Amino acid sequence: MKRYYLISLISFLIFFLSGCAKQPSLIEKPKIDPTLPKVSELRALPDIKSIALEWDPIHDERVEGYCLYRSSQDNPKLKRVAIINDRFSSHYVDNNLEPNTLYYYRISTYENDGRESLPSDIKKVKTLPLIESVSFIEAISHLPRRVKLIWRPHPNPRVNEYIIQRSEPDNPEWKTIATIKGRLNAEYIDKDLEDNHLYFYRILVKTYDNIESLPSKVVKAFTKPLPKMVKGLKATTDLPKKIVLTWEKSPEKDIDHYNIYRSSISKLFFTLHAKTKDTKYTDMIGEDGVTKFYKVTAVDSDGLESFKQDIPVMGSTLPKPKAVVITSSEVKKDGLYLKWSSRDDRIKSFIVVKKEIDGLLNEKEYKYTNIKNNFFIDRAIVPGVRYLYRVYGVDTYGIVSEPSEKIEVKIKR
Repeated sequence: MKRYYLISLISFLIFFLSGCAKQPSLIEKPKIDPTLPKVSELRALPDIKSIALEWDPIHDERVEGYCLYRSSQDNPKLKRVAIINDRFSSHYVDNNLEPNTLYYYRISTYENDGRESLPSDIKKVKTLPLIESVSFIEAISHLPRRVKLIWRPHPNPRVNEYIIQRSEPDNPEWKTIATIKGRLNAEYIDKDLEDNHLYFYRILVKTYDNIESLPSKVVKAFTKPLPKMVKGLKATTDLPKKIVLTWEKSPEKDIDHYNIYRSSISKLFFTLHAKTKDTKYTDMIGEDGVTKFYKVTAVDSDGLESFKQDIPVMGSTLPKPKAVVITSSEVKKDGLYLKWSSRDDRIKSFIVVKKEIDGLLNEKEYKYTNIKNNFFIDRAIVPGVRYLYRVYGVDTYGIVSEPSEKIEVKIKR
């Protein structure tokens, strides 16, 4: 029984191998058998990058299949591009073609020894041109660090997505920056751009079978410029314990507020100190003779901020008046006569501070204020007690000067 199956298997293989057709080689020149039936007519249906070919199948048993030949305007020599290895086939799609290009086709039958029939008549067919891109596109300028693109949705239902491309004057190469899925989508906002910069845009559409259109017309747009630098910045130097800043109003209509930057040194470490919608700001320092440096910027409603001034403005609070100089001190019968001179025109009154020292642990201090003259008579002095005097000047704002030099007086018993 085993021997019978073995013999049957060998017989089947011999029959199968002897019956297999020899397919024509794609590189060999075909051998023609004029007795083989040929395809009478080749029909074609073009697309953009493909052509569908049809013919009436040949049912002659000698025919194993078909050989398809193609040439084009750029390559006029016919070349075998496909072998269809079933005589019952009647359809073939030739893909990866160039759009809007004329092609020439012929088809022949072949038998099991590889010989071919006479070819069919030449069929001329031209692929469809690339579809046009969107018919309307607009780029909207003067937006903060962005450009808005709008376009009319493409009418072709084969369109699946939009390819957004951008270039710049100093970089003309087109770069794809976004792909928008869906034929009915018609907007894209390009963000994180440079201020006051020119950009160019175009759109390509892509079909569901990944065919890209020609590019649309090129549109351009400018991003919104920064607000202009604040001008006329001034800072006071003659006010007590505060510095008042003033500046010119920004010419832009959409300014939202101003940022005040402050530093204790002129060139470094400017930090945001305050915001105001006015063109005046009062910096309450609370100390005398303090110097600050300022820069002010304008910020618009979109958050764009102008550049800071290259050179800051210096402001300062009013310093203390210059110290009074005591010119004489004389003890007379009716008291101590103390005289001084003022070195500062700002001083409007004086303060005399007396410290009474009687022994090691007994100290008292007395203050005499609002003295309008430049002398003081102290009639409350006692022999044997040591007295220390200092004089201060006071200006219109109540700012007290540094103390004068100390005068020590001791009356003998």
